[in-house]
Amino acid sequence: MTAPPKRSKKRLEDAPAPVVAFERAVVKGKDWFGALLKSVAQWELTEETVGERHYRYLIGGEAFDWLLLAERLCEVTDGAIPAGEREALLFFGRMPCEMDDDEFRHAIGDAKHRAHLNFVYGVMVEEALQLTVEEEILKQGFSSVWVRGESGDDQVFERIYGRTCDDLLSDFRAQRELPPGDDLSYGDWRAFTYWLFKYRVSQSDPARVASDTRKALAQVSRLEAAARRRAEHASAAQAPNGHVIEGEVVAHLR
Repeated sequence: MTAPPKRSKKRLEDAPAPVVAFERAVVKGKDWFGALLKSVAQWELTEETVGERHYRYLIGGEAFDWLLLAERLCEVTDGAIPAGEREALLFFGRMPCEMDDDEFRHAIGDAKHRAHLNFVYGVMVEEALQLTVEEEILKQGFSSVWVRGESGDDQVFERIYGRTCDDLLSDFRAQRELPPGDDLSYGDWRAFTYWLFKYRVSQSDPARVASDTRKALAQVSRLEAAARRRAEHASAAQAPNGHVIEGEVVAHLR
């Protein structure tokens, strides 16, 4: 049985109302995931700084990283949420209950759901496309006698976007008025990924965009299948008499 969280008045006194409401719901023993979705639906801040950490929930004013907000909310519960459920949600996007996309949309609201889909296709799928092209280049490199001198990142970016990473990053920094340098924060890098998605869509013909999207979604499916197999093997190792416990730990698009 999970012990109730220890309240921290200092931590919650200046917290947004949805954070306070979520913490109180967990303290009262209510369904934590239902309370979390309710707080997500009520959330208004696009970004905030808590302690030394900066959270950017809305990327480019359009793409909503709802799992980052879920992580922010879960931080106030002091371990009251079952660790397995919390980790499955935050690391793999696996919800603790069955919920289809229509139910999820109804829970968080239409506007946030649309922004969530922007994040899925503009960040997650774009990252999958980059990984797919990187794998293609590596395979070609293994079968080729000649090795090109440019970096792997530049090859990936030139194949997808027609320009080098440094060149595109320079444009991104200039548009966002970011200081020059080699380092980007986690939030800025995800913003850069979403910026790349929009750049690719604006520069490519529709057929190429559709082809790249299918390629990226296929990569996501392969990653999900691999994660599912690992979860099944882990469950089998823990189950009595070697029986496989039904489960899936996958990097869901949701």
